[in-house]
Amino acid sequence: MSRVGFIGAGHIAAPMARALARKGHDVTVSERNAGVAASLAGAGLGIRVAPNQGVVDGADIVFLCLRPAIWADAVAGLDWRAEQQIVSVMAGVPLAEIADSCAPVATLSATIPYGFVEKGGCPLPVAGDPGAVQALFGADNLVLPQDDESALQHHFAASAVVSGVLDFLDTAAIWLAGKTANADAAEVYVANLVSGVLQHMDKSRAGSLAGERSSLATPNTLNLQMVTGLAEAGAFDRLPDILDRVSASMDKDT
Repeated sequence: MSRVGFIGAGHIAAPMARALARKGHDVTVSERNAGVAASLAGAGLGIRVAPNQGVVDGADIVFLCLRPAIWADAVAGLDWRAEQQIVSVMAGVPLAEIADSCAPVATLSATIPYGFVEKGGCPLPVAGDPGAVQALFGADNLVLPQDDESALQHHFAASAVVSGVLDFLDTAAIWLAGKTANADAAEVYVANLVSGVLQHMDKSRAGSLAGERSSLATPNTLNLQMVTGLAEAGAFDRLPDILDRVSASMDKDT
């Protein structure tokens, strides 16, 4: 088992910390979010809370789960060991900058966890050395090593689609609730319908999403009416530009 530390104990760190503690890893989280840290410490999983330097001292693998605007100040002055590994979940923070701030650590990586990593099935694209992420989460989650950091930046942008999709589904559920006067049943229907389609479709190759859509949106179907209506409204045309802007927002010179 590994000694794992988290600097930053928020909505990203908490599910990872719980998942690792349940597997028997020695987990320490920082005091930065006192409420979340206290909740983790009181969960009965053996998770400890310590100052940032205490997290570093007690861990062989350290996750940096800080806001990009404040991470440098949070790690300034910490004493690191050369044999440690660092995993960043911070969008737009280059590994080279982390290496400079956390010297002499040389084994670094960055990934994009969502909260359901705690339950498994979360895709984890990784830039840098994927060893720590694979060892800690690879048994239950799909680890996807990337050739360079720019690819990970684009994955960060694509990950933001989730919130847009949820907003889209919420709009449909609200519409259905207005027609049926049952908000709970409407949201349960829409959420379970879409999650069921995604759960059972082939997700192992390119073209699967388009193939599933085409199998539903056949001639003279309601699904085809929906796809055609969205296309005519320009709903799909703007998405690549939005993704480009989200990705570019992580560039240092933007």
